[in-house]
Amino acid sequence: MIKIIVQLLFLFCICILYSCVKQNEPINGEVVINELMPVNSSVIADQNGEYDDWIELYNKSSRPINLSGYFLTDSKKNLLKWQLPAGTSIAANGYLIVWADKDTTQIGLHSNFKLSSLGENVLLLKPDHTIIDMVEYPGQTLQLSYSRRPNGKGPFIWQAPTFNASNDLY
Repeated sequence: MIKIIVQLLFLFCICILYSCVKQNEPINGEVVINELMPVNSSVIADQNGEYDDWIELYNKSSRPINLSGYFLTDSKKNLLKWQLPAGTSIAANGYLIVWADKDTTQIGLHSNFKLSSLGENVLLLKPDHTIIDMVEYPGQTLQLSYSRRPNGKGPFIWQAPTFNASNDLY
């Protein structure tokens, strides 16, 4: 009987701790997923003039960070889906755009996955496969971005895109 009570108390404590974690709150990184746009048909084009999905990373620190070997994915089952190439860095308090267009033959940062307008997860991992940020966004069909407000640390909202700039502009 005591064993059952201890197990129930343990489960209760786990439930309380889990409920205190805010969804889409940065996990433990200086670099966070700051904004993403799963429906982009006329807002901002890549260097080839294509209107593709995009993910914006933001460096909250006051020093540049080397992102060589970091991973981005849209699948919890495949955490190592796309690796940022060697030589990729993000400036202090800066932004980095990754085009989520499933076109890795283009020059620049183009992932091997697209974002779903139906909603899904986007995860950022360190080279040692530690998850440093994860965002779960709901489905939508408008040309809005899912953005952290306040910039870099707040909860996510749908708003007009602030591509490569602070989300606090609106």
